[in-house]
Amino acid sequence: MEIGILGGGIAGLSVALALRKQGYRPRVYERRAEPATMGAGVTLWPNASFVLEELGLLQDIDAMGGRPLTMRRQDAAGNALGGLDIALLDKTMGYPTYTVLRRHLQEVLLDHVVRARIPVAFGHRAVGIELAANGRAVARFENGARICPDLLIGADGRMDSVARKFVAGDNTPAYQGFVNWIGVAQGQHALVDDISIQDFWGAGERFGCVAIRPQLVYWAAAQARPLSEARPAAEIRKEVEDLFAGWPEPVARIIRATPANAIRLIAVHDLEPLHTWSRANVLLVGDAAHAPLPTSGQGACQALEDAWHLARCLEGAGGSLDEAFRTFTQIRSPKTAKLAEQGRGFARGLFATDPETCRMRNARAKASDPVRDVQVLAAGWGQGLPMPSCSDSTPTQGGGAGSLYRTE
Repeated sequence: MEIGILGGGIAGLSVALALRKQGYRPRVYERRAEPATMGAGVTLWPNASFVLEELGLLQDIDAMGGRPLTMRRQDAAGNALGGLDIALLDKTMGYPTYTVLRRHLQEVLLDHVVRARIPVAFGHRAVGIELAANGRAVARFENGARICPDLLIGADGRMDSVARKFVAGDNTPAYQGFVNWIGVAQGQHALVDDISIQDFWGAGERFGCVAIRPQLVYWAAAQARPLSEARPAAEIRKEVEDLFAGWPEPVARIIRATPANAIRLIAVHDLEPLHTWSRANVLLVGDAAHAPLPTSGQGACQALEDAWHLARCLEGAGGSLDEAFRTFTQIRSPKTAKLAEQGRGFARGLFATDPETCRMRNARAKASDPVRDVQVLAAGWGQGLPMPSCSDSTPTQGGGAGSLYRTE
C-alpha cells in the first residue's frame, strides 16, 4: 500500500516510524525547506515514553532529556500552591517523564526516519486536496508536484491544515484569549536548583519553566489579551521582563539568560473537536485532528499515541481503510476531545483576572490531594494503552490535570 504523509513534525515522523515497523513504506512530505527548528520544549509524560520505547527511540531521549521528579506551583508572590509528584506518576504508569527541547525531539525522530530509509521530501507545501475520478484523494503541492497514494495521512498541523480543510470543510483555529512568549535559556551557571517543572500563577498571567539541566531551561510566559493586541513589542525581552518584574526567582534570571532574538510571541489557538477524522482515503492525525491548548500538557504526547494506535488499527483491519479509520477514530476521538476540553477549562481559570476568582482557584490548587491527582492523571493518560495504570475510568478535572506545562 502506498502511503503519503503530509507533514514532517512530531506527528508525521512518528506515524512514519510506526508504519515502517509494520512493514509499510510511507513517504513524508514537509512544507519547510529543511527540518524544523521552531518551538521551545515539550514534556514527554509516561504515555509518550511508552510509545517512544515501542518505536525504539526512548534510549536516545534518555540521553538528551531531563528527568523531572516534581512539579511545583506558586503564586506571583511566591506562596506555594501544591504541585505534582512526577516520581509517583512515573512509578504508577510504569514509564519515565522526560523534558526535551522540541528541536532535539525532532532530530531524534528524523534520525530514526533516515535510518529506516523513509523518504522525506522537504519543500513540499500542500496547497489543496481533491478527489480523483477513482475516488482517491490527490494532494497538490506549491511546487507543482502531485501525489495520489492509497492512504493519505494529514499531519500538517493546527494552522492552515490542507488535510483538515479537505476532511472537515474548515480548518479555522480558535483564539483562546491569551498569548505565550516562549524561549530557551542557557547559562554557564545553574539557572535553577533542580530538574523540575515550576509553574507560577498570577491574575491573567502565568510563567512556567521546565529544566532539562540546571543550566538549560525552556519556558513560556503567558498573558490574557485580546487578539488585536497579540503582537510582539519592539523590545520583546524587555516587555516580558517588565511584565514579570517582581515575580519570584528564577523567573527574572531565566528571562535574562534568554537571547532576545530567541524569544517568540505566539497567539495561542486550538481547534474544535471533529466528529470525523477521515474522508475518502484521507485520515487526520496529530494537531490536524486534535490541537489542544498548551495547558493540556499533552499535545506532543497525543501525536505520539496516534502513531502507535494507527499502526495497530491498520494491521487489524486486514487492508480495509474504512475499518481502520473507524476503529482509529473510535479509540482516539473521546480521549483527545476530553483533553482539549480540560485544557480549555484550565485556561479559563488560569487567565481569570477577577481577584476573588483567582483566590478561589489558588485555594483549590493548594488543597488538592497529590495522590489523587496522580491517580487521575495516570488513569486518563494511560487510557487505551497497555500500561500499568490503564483504566476504563474517565479522568475528572482534578487539581493536577490542568497544571502541567508544555511550550511550543
